[in-house]
Amino acid sequence: MKNYFLGIILICIFSCNSSVENIDTNKEAAIASPTALQYEIIKIYPHDTSSYTQGLEWDGDKLIEGTGNYGKSLLHVMDTNMKIISTKVKLDKTYFGEGTTLFNGKIYQLTWKEKKVFVYDAKTLLKIKELYWPYEGWGLTHNDSSLIVSTGESNIYIVNPETFVIQKTIGVFNNYGYVSNINELEYVNGQVVANIYGQNEIIFIDITTGQVKHTINFANLLAQAKVKYDPLNIDAGYVLNGIAFHAGRGTYFITGKCWPIMAEVKIK
Repeated sequence: MKNYFLGIILICIFSCNSSVENIDTNKEAAIASPTALQYEIIKIYPHDTSSYTQGLEWDGDKLIEGTGNYGKSLLHVMDTNMKIISTKVKLDKTYFGEGTTLFNGKIYQLTWKEKKVFVYDAKTLLKIKELYWPYEGWGLTHNDSSLIVSTGESNIYIVNPETFVIQKTIGVFNNYGYVSNINELEYVNGQVVANIYGQNEIIFIDITTGQVKHTINFANLLAQAKVKYDPLNIDAGYVLNGIAFHAGRGTYFITGKCWPIMAEVKIK
């Protein structure tokens, strides 16, 4: 009888220890919430309100901008004062321009639903070739060896810059689950910086895991820039969209579709 009660006690002890171990394991497996970062406005620049910004990227002290909308999609280059210094490349009215990036002397420009990627010589802006992309095109950036594409969903794709063949698919997630509507992209120091379409939030994604590590809320940016009207009151599509990191200054340039300003900010 003593052995019977001893057995019951041992079972209870082992069961309790097992429960504690499970709780500790669950705590370790929990996904950390993204850290909320802050920003400081360094300077406000004018931005062409006819530019439905889709892609934005610095090339030294030249800023490449790709724009969208059927019949209005463009590619052009600006100087540090946001003055256009190149000829405007106009897309055919059947194409809706999307994200752009500069890689190995070439500028790549996505199209939205047309499944084409235009490749230009970065010096002349003359089109070199066209590539095929099987999904919608939204945002585009690159790391040291590959291009990185978003499609408006929760995945980002690592692709071969010569063929646009997918090399790797990465699901983007935070502590609540997968994050959708990923749009314009910028690659900075091992992280993909992306804006969420229709929101004023920019996220920082660990490219190796897909986890969102940081967020920044730019809801007050236009007010801080003393813009006298809300672009959304003109068109519901005039949302925040456009992220360009200036490596020499260590600052980010943020704008939106048809916004009147572009803000240079320092992330804190």
